[in-house]
Amino acid sequence: MALIGITVVVASLAVVVHIGGASLRERDLEYQAREQALEKSLAKEEARAAELEEYRVYVQTKQYIEKVAKEKLGLVNKDEILFKADESS
Repeated sequence: MALIGITVVVASLAVVVHIGGASLRERDLEYQAREQALEKSLAKEEARAAELEEYRVYVQTKQYIEKVAKEKLGLVNKDEILFKADESS
């Protein structure tokens, strides 16, 4: 009788461990998928950060300042001559 009791306890423990292991494998797969998604997101954000850094450096150049002054403010350099079309004709 004791042998049957021990066998039942061991079998029930085996079933519980098997079910727990299956649950852990399922969670592991979910975590792996989430990790891959986060790695892709990280790569995108690192690329975006690099682009922003390049833009930050460009914004501090003389070329950018001149471009903005011409386009938005209508300014010209001292040695430039502007020709305007006659609007009356």
